[in-house]
Order: sequence, then C-alpha cells, then structure tokens
Amino acid sequence: MEQKEDSQYKSMTQDPISRLIPRLALPTVLSMMTSGIYNTADTYFVSQLGTSASGAVGVVFSLMAIIQAVGFTLGMGSGSIISRRLGERDQRAANVCGSSAFAAALVFGAALSVVCLCNLKGLVKILGATPTILPYASDYAMWILLGAPIICSSFVMNNILRSEGHAAFSAIALTSGGALNIALDPLFIYVFNLGTAGAAMATVASQAVSFLIFLQFFLRKKGTVALSIKYVSAKIKTYREIISVGAPALFRQGLASVATILLNVNAGVYGDAAISAMTIVTKVIMLCASVMIGIGQGFMPVAGYNYGARNYKRVRKAYAFTATSAFFILLALAAALFAFAPKIIACFRDDDKVIQVGTFALRAQAAGLPLHALIISVSMLMQACGKKLAATFLSLNRQGIYFIPLIVLLPRAIGLTGVEVAQASADILSAITAVPYLLWFFGKLRQAENVSTPLAN
Repeated sequence: MEQKEDSQYKSMTQDPISRLIPRLALPTVLSMMTSGIYNTADTYFVSQLGTSASGAVGVVFSLMAIIQAVGFTLGMGSGSIISRRLGERDQRAANVCGSSAFAAALVFGAALSVVCLCNLKGLVKILGATPTILPYASDYAMWILLGAPIICSSFVMNNILRSEGHAAFSAIALTSGGALNIALDPLFIYVFNLGTAGAAMATVASQAVSFLIFLQFFLRKKGTVALSIKYVSAKIKTYREIISVGAPALFRQGLASVATILLNVNAGVYGDAAISAMTIVTKVIMLCASVMIGIGQGFMPVAGYNYGARNYKRVRKAYAFTATSAFFILLALAAALFAFAPKIIACFRDDDKVIQVGTFALRAQAAGLPLHALIISVSMLMQACGKKLAATFLSLNRQGIYFIPLIVLLPRAIGLTGVEVAQASADILSAITAVPYLLWFFGKLRQAENVSTPLAN
C-alpha cells in the first residue's frame, strides 16, 4: 500500500502536465459525456411521447439538481480534501474524509427522498409544472426520488476515485451505467409502455449499476483511500469541513435547481412548447459543458496534490494548460451548435414552435459556451486549493447572482426573447467576474513559490 501511495504521489507531482492532465481528464470527459448523453437520451425518448412529456423532463431536472447538489457537495468537498491530504502524505485523514462523506451521502439522500415523496404533486407544481405537464412530471419524479440515496453516494465514490487519480476506473463505472440507461430507455418507455416513469426507472437502474461497480472497487481495496465504517467520523467538525469545501458545488447545483424552476415558470407563460424548447436547449448545452466539467475534474486532483505539496508553480502551469485547451474545444463545439441548431432541436421534437424557440435559444447559449472554460476552471481552481469563500462566490454567479435576476427581469422587458438570452447574458457577466479572482490568486501563488508554508485559506 505504501509503495502504491508513493507511486501515486510521484505521478501527481512530477509527471509532465501536458500528459498528466489529459490522462486524468480523458476518462473523466468520457464519463461526463456518457452521463450527459444518457440524460439527453431521456429527453430524446420522452420527447417522442409529446410536447408536454418533453417539458416534464425539464421540470424534474430542477429536482435532479437538488439531488446532485447533495452528491456533488459531499463528493467534491471530500475529493478536494483527500487530494490535499494525500499530497501531505496523511493517509488516515484521507480515509476518514472519504468514509464519512460516503456515509453522509446515504443518510442525506434517504432523508431527501422521504421528505419530497410525502408531497410529490405539490412539489412538482412548485417546480413549474403546468396542469398538462403535471402527470408526466409526477411519474418521472417519483422514481428519481427513490434512487436519491444511490445517486448521492455514487457521486461521492466517483469524486474520491478522481481525487486519488483513478479517473479511468471512474469512467468505466459511469459509462457502464450510462450505456445501460440508453438501452433501457426505449425498452421501458415503448415496449413496456411505462412512459415517463419508464425513463426514470432506466435512469435509477443505471445509477444502481454504477454504484455497485464503484462499491466493489473499494471493497476489494483497489484504491488509495479506504472506505470503512471504522473510519466514519463522529465529529461534527469533519462534516462541517467537507460541506464547507463542497459549498461551491452545493450553491452551484442548488442554484441550478432554483434557476430551472424560474426558467420553467417564465417559459410556461408562452406554453408547453416554450418549456419543451428550453428543456432541450438546456440538455444540449449541458452535454457540451460536461466536456469542461470533465476536463476540470481531471485538473482538480493535480491542483490539489501540488497545492498540498506546496508546488505552487506547478499549480499555475496546470491551470494554464487546462483553461487554454478547454477554450478551444468549447469554441469548436459552439460553432457546431450554432450552425446546426434547427436540426438539433428538430431531432428531439418536430414541432414548429419548439424548433423556433429552441433554435434562437441554442444559438444564444452557444455564443457563451467558450466562456465556460474561464468560469468553471477558476471556480475549480479555488475549490481544489481550499479557497472556500472565493470558490463559493464564483459558483454563485452563473446561475445565481446573475441568472436569477436576469430570468425574472428580461422576460418582463423583452418577452420570450428574455427567456432565450438570459443564460447567455449570465455567462458573459460570470466570465468578467472570474478574471480578477484569477489574477489575485496567481499573484498569491507567485509570492508563495519560494516560501515553505502553505497559503492561508
């Protein structure tokens, strides 16, 4: 075990950045793309049932964002801490952090499931369901909530593996589940005639498969971090630290839920077709943005390890490589989305109103897509290095501080166009805000490169 830890430490702190980050990022990008594809597949298959059914996926997405907020908070919080503890050669602290986060995910996921299922229809109405969308959304949401504990704990195990540099195995687990989801969607929806409930059942089944693959990896002690009940902490301080470090993910995903609710409510003024169109656009943009999330999650353990090892110059070099490569990849994706926007929307729903609204909205959001390279990478840099306040504030911007006021005000000023351009406007403002934080932190790193003590958080 000690030899394995030494080998991992040497790789993360000495391998060339131009090879290390792509090696960690590629499987992560593939797993994120797979996750994005099967989420998009849900939208595609459900959309064939009708415009109202298509809108139901968008309504329940805000609920999914809440579940993901729990998983990402505990997963990315523990992952950031684990990377730095391994960089400091503190194996026991890494084990305690990972085990405690896993246990907390099971508990919080189960609590969320019980609370939400007690008033399911009322909850779905709050999420923005119209009377025609309500029955489809209720069927979908019920099964997603039943799978909440599995979904939350899978996020934690996934992030632990990434934090210790085992991104390839993480990709295998997620890809296996994703492939199953895509295969089960048409079977459950059409062959078994389960409708939107069938799509949700396929999603939960795929998450369960990924969960079991992750779990057996830890049970066979293949990783650096050990998950065991003996390491589960009874100290509130442990969970407070995990949650505080993971707070950017909590706010990012939590605000994604609030933003989606407001998007659905404002789009609903223009009918089910507008909700359906914005649902499709959101899923497509998320699929492309998942590339940046994947690259960033390949970057985070490198930044965390080297920050813990006080190799600050290597942290700066890793960031520069990540942000530059991500920008050009997203630029190419944005160009493709802009050019083929009408055909992309029509693939999901052959409805003239849906295509009209979706085409303009997709092109507007594609224009802001390359900015994600800056927005997400700066937030992840701060999170990986334990800069909790900065990371939390930056995570609030895109779908909180900027998007929420814009989605409320712009439709009142310019109607449906305001719904369509709100997210792109928020992207521009978020990118502008990230720049001074990046310059400030790089200045701190340069000052500390010849100092033996770590930077203060």
